[in-house]
Amino acid sequence: MNSINWRGIDLNLLVAFDALYENQSVTKAANQLSMGQSAMSHNLSRLRQLLDDPLFERQGQQMIPSQRAIDLAPLIHDMLSTIREQILKPAPFDHQSYLGEIRIGLTDYAEFIFAPIIYDAIHQHAPYCQLSFHQVDRSNYQDKFAHRHLDVVIGSLPNIPNDYQSLHLYRDNHVCLYDAAACEIDGDIPLEAYLDIPHALVSPDGQLKSQVDATLAKLNKARRVNVGSANFLTVRHLLKKRRLLCITTELMAKQPLFNDQLTFSPPPIEVAGFDISLISQQRNAHHPKWIWLIPLLKQTICEYVTEITQ
Repeated sequence: MNSINWRGIDLNLLVAFDALYENQSVTKAANQLSMGQSAMSHNLSRLRQLLDDPLFERQGQQMIPSQRAIDLAPLIHDMLSTIREQILKPAPFDHQSYLGEIRIGLTDYAEFIFAPIIYDAIHQHAPYCQLSFHQVDRSNYQDKFAHRHLDVVIGSLPNIPNDYQSLHLYRDNHVCLYDAAACEIDGDIPLEAYLDIPHALVSPDGQLKSQVDATLAKLNKARRVNVGSANFLTVRHLLKKRRLLCITTELMAKQPLFNDQLTFSPPPIEVAGFDISLISQQRNAHHPKWIWLIPLLKQTICEYVTEITQ
């Protein structure tokens, strides 16, 4: 390996060789590659030096290949074809026969809502692939992209670095969710009832405060948080037949898998919505797999959101 002069090897020399062998003419080979005749002659000289063989000898108007050139011609032609077809022009992604794994990072919220419909969409279009969901959050999604080799991440993830590509999917808003009979509320919940009724809080980090409390403090108001859980399902089960209410997202409140007849209404104070995005790495933007996967996920999620929120 060390005895080979790698610096002297230029892919253009192999292209020149292929053209010379095909045309058996310096002039015709130069015209085919859109270069000057002197440049082609220079390439031939470098090839002779590199391969230690005359390669082509002039006989009349033709350049006749040597036996060494005849031996090398099919190898070089196949090599250039491989580079052209498989490296410079990668094969399209055949999702119908794909046997590999698709790794999707999801926040708790996104996994709860979208995992079933993502599964259905992926396995409708790529029936032989393996699909894995990985739990991510704002603090660890970049690390999991690197160490879990994630294809995409879906969730509310602001301040995306420049080496990632962020595709906006939709905006979700907050609602009050409660058992209207247990809370004795008819219609939208007024501020007085909102402050009087104990709150259940979905708290991934275990804290019993949120931005809602900061907003109330600016109004010289306070609420009473009686219980918190990282699991939305736990909080939702707590609300049934109890004098409790919870601030949650509209999409969570409208999930069709529940038959608990809870009521939701707009909160009596301003609670900012949040954007859900699909994140991928910039370096994969032009790969056929991602060109197929990202539009499929976007269409699947956006159609579902439209269906649920209408």
